[in-house]
Amino acid sequence: MEEIWRLEDGPTRSVSPENFGGAKGAGGMAEAGTGAGAARELGRGWKVSPSIDLADGETATLADLEGPAVVRHFWLTTDRSALRQLMVRMYWDAETDPSVEVPLGDFFCNGWGELALVDSEMIVVAPAGGLNSYWPMPFRARARITLENRCGHSVPVYYQITFNQRELPARTAYLHATWRRSNPLGSPAEHTIVDGIEGEGCYAGTYLAIEPGAPGWWGEGELKFFLDGDGEFPTICGTGTEDYFGGAWNFDMGRRYLPYSAARLGLPQVLPPNRIYQPHQRFGAYRWHTADPIRFDRDLRVSIQALGWQSGGRYLPLTGADIATTALWYQTEPHRPFPPPGDPVITPRPPSPGRLYARLRSLFRSG
Repeated sequence: MEEIWRLEDGPTRSVSPENFGGAKGAGGMAEAGTGAGAARELGRGWKVSPSIDLADGETATLADLEGPAVVRHFWLTTDRSALRQLMVRMYWDAETDPSVEVPLGDFFCNGWGELALVDSEMIVVAPAGGLNSYWPMPFRARARITLENRCGHSVPVYYQITFNQRELPARTAYLHATWRRSNPLGSPAEHTIVDGIEGEGCYAGTYLAIEPGAPGWWGEGELKFFLDGDGEFPTICGTGTEDYFGGAWNFDMGRRYLPYSAARLGLPQVLPPNRIYQPHQRFGAYRWHTADPIRFDRDLRVSIQALGWQSGGRYLPLTGADIATTALWYQTEPHRPFPPPGDPVITPRPPSPGRLYARLRSLFRSG
């Protein structure tokens, strides 16, 4: 944590629907906006423009900033049911390919369309859908942050992006993030979290959303980090999925999964929460490498295996799993363009026997 008492050069600025450009002394000047009706008896300066309406198929520029500067805080809230169908992108300096391209929900550790509260160092999700990012985002000349709506209907978007204008050291790395989904995973049961990273930098964090697709424990797979020319075998190899996210022994506490959310790692989402070892349960987990960054000099590739158990004490490759990951890292520019993101649509879960019975009973009664 930076020492807040230390006086440093660089004013603080912020963009929001109340100050789209972030100019000094220009906040709250709107005469029209989504709050104009509510403020009609109060007038200018009284929450006239707190949000934007983002139509389906459109992309809004949330921020277009001049540098050098560092984005310090990014807050947003919107229709919670659309979190995975909104795509956030971030462009640094003059690049045309985004350095960040991730579904909004997955960027904020909410990949399953049902709200999970998160209390971590870098991401905080507060009641009832306040999305907060504290990832520092430096840029030299320009930063552009956009949001694309793919959900099929218009959504309200409230947001505020706060940044410090300041000079940057010569050896400054830029935030990058990419999202990949394997559904179904297929064979071999190994999902690539990220590859094709070229340059110097450090790996900063992982968010995992997984539905195992088979009963029993699902997290025996190892995370592997292939650094600087590694071939078939990685330099860093973990001991299991729950181990990487700081847990142990299947996250099993008295025959139930116990969610947790800590500063640098967590399992904030278990759906449904009161069952265990079911094939169509869904999980969300994160780990931030802010205290233990994984540094690379030339290139990086990261993967995760999906393994359960079968008879005879043998691992079971979870080829039917649905896995989506968000990788975050800092690196020098330029970066290689990302592959197109996969399909973000969440597959409807099959109803539980109890829900199915209730639905059938309702149909018979209505008939």
